[in-house]
Amino acid sequence: MTLDLEWMAWTVPTAAFFAAIAACLMCLTVMQVVSPSIPRRGLLPMVTTRGDRFFIALLVAAFLQIGWLVMTDPESGLWVPLIAAIAAGLAILRWG
Repeated sequence: MTLDLEWMAWTVPTAAFFAAIAACLMCLTVMQVVSPSIPRRGLLPMVTTRGDRFFIALLVAAFLQIGWLVMTDPESGLWVPLIAAIAAGLAILRWG
């Protein structure tokens, strides 16, 4: 069975990205049902829940990627901002 994504002109990496986001949201939903999130204040200057920190991590990742594309040649690759986004996201989710 092949995955036909031509109706939206998606590439496989784009589909994988959105599938990963959907999987993360499903995991967050299950975690919320099993163990409700307690609002807390960490390194971020506001009280956040698990979902808030996930959303902020996604925003930080998007801004890192866009900033990298603005400041460098697009052909240089996106590995550096990807690693930075993963590190920042983990830090936000853990200590944010």
